[in-house]
Amino acid sequence: MSLDRIQGLRKSLHDHNFRYYVSDNPIISDFEFDKLLFELSELEQKHPDAFDPNSPTQRVGGEIVKSFDAVVHKRPMLSLSNSYNQDEITAFIKRCQSVSGEKLDLSVELKYDGVAISLCYENRKLVRAVTRGDGVKGDDVSVNIRTIKNIPLILPNVAPNELEVRGEVFFTSDSFEALNKKRFDNDGSKFANPRNAASGTLKLQDSFEVASRKLSALMYSVYSDEFDFKTHIESLRLIREWGFPVPSEESGWIRSCKSVDDIFQYLSFWDTERHSLPFAIDGAVIKFNSIWIQQKIGFTAKSPRWAIAYKFNSEKVLTRLREVKYQIGRTGAITPVAVLNPVWISGTVVRRASIHNADQIIKLNLHEGDSVWIEKGGEIIPKILEVEISKRPIGSNPIKFILNCPDCHSLLARKEGDAQHYCLNVDTCKPQIKGRLDHFIHRKAMNIDGVGTETIDQLVELGLIHKPSNLYELDEEDWFKLDKFRDKSVKNVLAGIEQSKMVSFERVLFSIGIRHVGSTVAKKLSKHFGNIDALISASESELLDVEDIGPMIAKSLRSYFSNESHISELEKLRAIGLNFKSDLNDKSGITLAGFSFVVSGVFEYFSRDEIKKSVEDNGGKIVSSVSSKTDYLLMGSGVGPSKIKKADLHGVKRLTENEFLRWIGSSK
Repeated sequence: MSLDRIQGLRKSLHDHNFRYYVSDNPIISDFEFDKLLFELSELEQKHPDAFDPNSPTQRVGGEIVKSFDAVVHKRPMLSLSNSYNQDEITAFIKRCQSVSGEKLDLSVELKYDGVAISLCYENRKLVRAVTRGDGVKGDDVSVNIRTIKNIPLILPNVAPNELEVRGEVFFTSDSFEALNKKRFDNDGSKFANPRNAASGTLKLQDSFEVASRKLSALMYSVYSDEFDFKTHIESLRLIREWGFPVPSEESGWIRSCKSVDDIFQYLSFWDTERHSLPFAIDGAVIKFNSIWIQQKIGFTAKSPRWAIAYKFNSEKVLTRLREVKYQIGRTGAITPVAVLNPVWISGTVVRRASIHNADQIIKLNLHEGDSVWIEKGGEIIPKILEVEISKRPIGSNPIKFILNCPDCHSLLARKEGDAQHYCLNVDTCKPQIKGRLDHFIHRKAMNIDGVGTETIDQLVELGLIHKPSNLYELDEEDWFKLDKFRDKSVKNVLAGIEQSKMVSFERVLFSIGIRHVGSTVAKKLSKHFGNIDALISASESELLDVEDIGPMIAKSLRSYFSNESHISELEKLRAIGLNFKSDLNDKSGITLAGFSFVVSGVFEYFSRDEIKKSVEDNGGKIVSSVSSKTDYLLMGSGVGPSKIKKADLHGVKRLTENEFLRWIGSSK
């Protein structure tokens, strides 16, 4: 009965996925869908023998892939030749017609700015998803592809047994914006463009993280030895009925063209209207529609002769410079920012553009009220290309870089060979103070729960803190002075501050914000020197002995530790209880030595990376997949049934988060 229910739920959920993500015609609510998915997950947990990698439950991710196997494509994934003007397109068509001798019948479709993927189905089930790679072989990213909800995992019976469908994996504009907001909130970084983000996401080892980013896909070609497709457009119509997301003719994303003028009209339209799309494109693809004619025209070694890509020019827009403002970083670096008349470019409204430094102001020859050309070209941060001198206001004055800090008015300094100007008032310049404290509480640093950028702003403005040690000196009454802080939130933040005392030395070292010392450098320094005292006393030459530590980092470290106020703050943090001794080389009291662990699922108290680090710090070994050599499956919630099944098959012990914490002597 349970197995019948499992199969019924899987079929129902596959149908609902198709209705929602492909047909855009859902018949149940998200809540009802989630109820069915939860029921299926519960049943699969109880019946691990019924595991299916193409179950709808696998779309949530959870698998960890140590590496991606290289797979040879059954059919090479060739790249397209590019064109940039009408003459090149006309020449392409004439060249192909001279071979085909047939009436003109072309398909023109949007060129999605994402990552090419090949989906292979056997017995109507997805068995493999492979990136383009070098065209001959690519990486098997099947685990991650299964998390993309508009890609079908199982095909209807009318589909052929063997099928290869190719397409593009990408971020919609909304998903990309949400991803960058999340990244910025976490660590202050952003992806430069959706394509890079999609490429990086497909190669993540954690499929749970892939699922959370909400990739999408559209298909553009299909191959099967069992099916005779007549035209390209017909093939896309057919696979849409089988559950694949394809460009619709109704939307105008693909069109049948019978003349060169039709093609140019299509290209002109989308060159203007591309920013209205829910995803990024960088051009269009022109193909001879007939499959027979495609075969007749043939291929070169690198690309098909019957298709060509047309690339849109990068968009640039003219707007007016209102003023130049100056931002102050946590290191005191001063960055000029152009404030512009709002202008629509590459899908967003642009109001600001970084000018980087004083030299760039001079290079651009910026004057007050200048009209400037702005380019974005898929990049998140727009830039000023040049000034339109012909529109410069008569009598306008050149913009001169400021001499004093815009916040504390201290005289700015610029070291020889450095492009940046700095405010040296580290003690009372508020933007610097806020920046350093914001860095200190960062997720990859002290990771203090309940404290964010807005909280830091309030604390500084109220005069309650100006350095990290002050955070640990605040009492309950201080926290109640902040907006939105009540009994529960105050208790949570105090618990988070106390928990931060358990953070490793390498993260403490990263958190204090030494210039040029990122998380990777901090880890190498903590491992090499073992404790803060050895690091403080290290000479410049001793620092240079550390792997990947160059003169710039060594000088920065010596400068930091030569400052008495920095040493005083470190001593206060040490007295408070922060960890200034590395355990990376400490083998005493090891409890997990000789044991190997597979870590899977979502944990209640710690991130997966923190759990893994704890295993390694206590002498254990992390392995990527369950086998007969694995000792423990360390499980959070949402562990895939396949892992549980493998663990039981090989006699691998299951271990919960609480059991693990008790084992290593920690508690929650």
